[in-house]
Amino acid sequence: MSSGARSRADSARILGQLLAGKGSLTSLLPQTGEQPDAALVQEMCFGVCRYYFALRQLIDEQLSKPLRAKDRDIDGLLLTGAYQIFCMRIPDHAAVNETVQAASLLKKPWARGLLNGVLRKLSAAEPRWQQLLETGPEPVRLLHPQWLIDRIRSDWPDHWQDILAAGNLRAPMTLRVNRLKTSVEDYLAALSTAGIAAHRGRFAASCLYLEAPGPVDRLPGFRAGLCSVQDEASQLVPGLLELAPAQRVLDACAAPGGKTAHCLESEPSLTSLTAVDIDARRARSIEENLRRLELHAELKVADAADTDSWWDGQPFQRILLDAPCSATGVIRRHPDIKLLRTPAEVEHLAVRQQELLQRLWACLEPGGLLLYTTCSLLKQENQATIARFLERTADAKHQAIEADWGLECEFGRQLFPDPEGSDGFYYAVIRKSGAAGRFHENYHSRR
Repeated sequence: MSSGARSRADSARILGQLLAGKGSLTSLLPQTGEQPDAALVQEMCFGVCRYYFALRQLIDEQLSKPLRAKDRDIDGLLLTGAYQIFCMRIPDHAAVNETVQAASLLKKPWARGLLNGVLRKLSAAEPRWQQLLETGPEPVRLLHPQWLIDRIRSDWPDHWQDILAAGNLRAPMTLRVNRLKTSVEDYLAALSTAGIAAHRGRFAASCLYLEAPGPVDRLPGFRAGLCSVQDEASQLVPGLLELAPAQRVLDACAAPGGKTAHCLESEPSLTSLTAVDIDARRARSIEENLRRLELHAELKVADAADTDSWWDGQPFQRILLDAPCSATGVIRRHPDIKLLRTPAEVEHLAVRQQELLQRLWACLEPGGLLLYTTCSLLKQENQATIARFLERTADAKHQAIEADWGLECEFGRQLFPDPEGSDGFYYAVIRKSGAAGRFHENYHSRR
């Protein structure tokens, strides 16, 4: 069996599990990471998710009845074949033949006839494909689920169309230059010498955009810690935290550690930085990143909201809460969010965000600052979460962010995904009123 058929079968298995709610592209794609056709598998899986609603419509028009739940891998093959026909530079006959062959690798030879018939019809359906993208129902035309279209349109009536359009694009590859080890100017020169075109970011001083993405091992000095891959929106965090020498800093929900490392690079004279994450596997990525960059933080695998399990009672002067969220601001990087996220999950996340804010607030020294961030575009997780917290917390004071980027909100500041720039991101700064000297007395009286 050809390698082309194997790559189609691998894509179909991944998509079948995704459609069954048994993982995400982030968790499923590493299974093919060592294979020679891993890049093709990734392209097909990402592409199917990006165009899912239009592909789904066109395939369903060709099926007399839906496939059975146990045949989601065959559904994945249909989607993979359709994506090749409409969105990849693969000749139709090759796309059809390789995809049909893949049914045997899935141990479902009965599906070869179905696949051949549907995909050959689709290869002649280019006019219908264009019609759907131009005039089809909203989810098909805008390539997002209806509930999310409605929510973003309601939250951002002046920006919703641009937001959705940006979510359908491919994200740029963005670097953070480690200015403890090199300057941005010198690293730009090193990239140029290596034949890699890049330009500066718009807002973050450490940010560079590559003209074309590529493997990190091609980046000069990557293994030596000269740079890291990080979106420009995330690179704004250290400045908003107002870091200074001798501070104790907490990075809650810290994995994979990009913001942890950037804080340490930005202010090397911190007294300490504690990084907490609930997921032991993801916490290992923090450790790996810090080791590569020759930085140190105190790592704790714990639920950040369960402060009794990890906090020593010593107050922090700065807390970063990069809260778990719907990730609707990074759909272009994770297009499976379109298939996986639900309104019920957003409700659950909003409750979790409030819990984290309430619990971590007790760890902040009076006069200290908490920066709340998400990669969400939904007001329910952003402005509404902060408004609710401020209503409930007498010593919490919102601090406006003065900046020349993003959109100023009643509480916080919102970045929208930029086709040639940063991801969608939200920031809110909250200051704790009162004098720092009263912290220990108040903390121990509550205990």
